[in-house]
Order: sequence, then C-alpha cells, then structure tokens
Amino acid sequence: MGKAVGRVLILGGYGNFGKRIAARLSRIDGINVLIAGRNPDKADETCRNLQNSASHATLDSAAIDIESPDFLEKLRALAPDLVIHTSGPFQRQDYRVPEACIAISSHYIDLADDRRFVCDIASLNKQAVENGVLVISGASSVPGLSSTVIESLAKQFSQLEEIDFAIAPGNKAERGEATVRGILSYTGHPFTVLREGKWVEQYGWMDPRRLNFGKVIGKRWLANIDIPDLELFPDRYPGIKSVNFQAGIELPLIHFSMVFMAQLAKLGLVKSWESLTVPIFRFSELFKSFGTDVGGMRINLTGLDNMQRPKSVSWTLVAENGVGPYIPTISAIILAKKLIAGEFDTVGASACLGLFTLDEFDTEASPLGIYHETSE
Repeated sequence: MGKAVGRVLILGGYGNFGKRIAARLSRIDGINVLIAGRNPDKADETCRNLQNSASHATLDSAAIDIESPDFLEKLRALAPDLVIHTSGPFQRQDYRVPEACIAISSHYIDLADDRRFVCDIASLNKQAVENGVLVISGASSVPGLSSTVIESLAKQFSQLEEIDFAIAPGNKAERGEATVRGILSYTGHPFTVLREGKWVEQYGWMDPRRLNFGKVIGKRWLANIDIPDLELFPDRYPGIKSVNFQAGIELPLIHFSMVFMAQLAKLGLVKSWESLTVPIFRFSELFKSFGTDVGGMRINLTGLDNMQRPKSVSWTLVAENGVGPYIPTISAIILAKKLIAGEFDTVGASACLGLFTLDEFDTEASPLGIYHETSE
C-alpha cells in the first residue's frame, strides 16, 4: 500500500485542464487542494472562484515554477501527498517533476501526451517503488482513456489485428496555447508507426483523410498525430499488425493550413513551427466563433473473433455543449480519487494503461453529458 492522500497539488491548476481537475476534486470532503503555478494571481483567482462554488475541500494557492532551480525545495515545503502535473507541453520536458515527487515521497499523475515522456516513464520505476509512490504518465485522452476502451473491447477478439482511432474536437471548445505548441513541435516531422506488421515513417499533420463520426458529429478531416499509444499498443497486444491515430481541426481552412505547414517542414523549408506558437494560436482564436462546440473520439478495432472469424468493432464518444476539454482530464480525476480513497495497492512508475474501467469513466463523464456507443 502506498502513501495515503489528503493533500493534492495541481501544477498548472488555473490552466485549461488544471482548473477542471481542481473543480472536480474540490467537491471531495476532507482533502486539501492546492492550485499551483507560476502566476500567483491566477492561482488566487481560481481558488476564489472554486470557494464560491460547491466546494467541500480546503483550497489554497501556491506560487511554484517547475523550471526554477529551487523547485524541489519549494515542492518539499508544500508537502503534497499527490501532485497532478498539467503544465504542458510535455514535448522535450525532462523528468524533474516526477523525480522531485519521488524524492519527497509524493504520488504523481500527469496529462502528458508526448511519446517519449510517457513511454519512458518506466525508467523511474525502481525509484518509485523504493519510495512507495505511484507515478503515472499519460492520464489523459491518450493513452489513459484510449487504453481503457481498447482493454474493454479487446475481450471480444481472439486476435486483435488493427487499431485505428481518432479525436475530433469542436472548434468552439476551449483550447490552450500549450496544446497548440505540442502539436506544432512535430508538424511535418517524421515518427514511426506500425503498419501491416512493419515499422514505417509517417509525418506529423500529413496524410489528411475524412472520417464520419456519426450523425451528431458528422464528417471531420484528420491528419497524423504522434502519441504514446503508437508505441505502447504494439507491445501490449502481441500479434497486432497496425496501429493508426489521427486528429483534426473542425474548420477545413485551418486544418489544411496545418497540412500545408507540415509539407513546408517536411521539405525542410521551415525547421520547426514551434517558435511561432503564439501568433499561430492567436490566428486560430480569430475563428473561434465558427464551427461547433461538438467533439468526439472514434476507436475502430478489427481482428478475429473467438470463432476465428473476421470481426470489426467501433466505439464512438460524443461531447456536446463545449464539454470536450473535460475529456483529457477525466483519467487523472479517476486516478486521483482512487488514490484519495486508498483503492490503489500498487506502487511504481508506468504509463496510464488500463488503470480504470469504462464504468468508472462513465461515473465522471455522464454528469457532464459525455456519452458513447459501440457498434459492430
């Protein structure tokens, strides 16, 4: 049994995802939630807003910078039992935050979607076990939710052969600058994927295709995105031949602008778009009134059923009324609540793979109006 949790610190607790996690956890009696980040004014404001709502937890704010040389000392002084790290982008971040958490014997959860950050977190397993803490990376839409869905559906197959999944956010849904920076870091840059049993290169935000997400979401344009799942799932499901993931922007004008930018980077005419994150983000915000506030996720699995016959299953999640940004936070909320309730009896460091059930997801998602359906 790991360390008990009564004091939760949320890094980036006033950000796009952090404030949503803080709001959900603030409803729990008997715990202390610390809204933390570099901007003390924003942390204070978020605290005040939550205190004026249906908050049952004790709320405090804290000024802390993960890039500061005294980060470990400040974290130790705050003495959290659990740190939830939402301060992305995680591309090219080192492990200073999870390592600091291990050093002070605090559990750790992050919302990382960077492939190397999530896939290599197991390198901290020995330290986490020795200090009796749980260190979980990727507690977000991917691989947190995606792995839970696939784990549930995979029972219908004797052999899973292909995973093809996608995320399509609504254009009006709130988005953060850090998310845009993360995407731009690999736009037009190569990464490896498993295709027909072979590892091949594909390029970020290229290979556009249009996918029908059903009558509520409709057809959306997609393009290649690099995520941890592309590496984690082939290890998790032996014999699988292909794993594919794409995402897109609802407005075709912006989506294909990104495809064009990817082509320029692939040709070497632009080294990286990441340095232009701020103007690109501001440009996209000019179109915020267009499109819809409806987004979703689609997971298609193909393989052989238990009678060795070809089988295909599709799972579709729908988020209306602008609640889409809650989806990346739900995995972390579930895991935090399980730690607070003392329901985890394991310690160590790992990617967030199959650590909760679809029923547990529904408990958090249904009150928000997020729903899903499965079809063959």
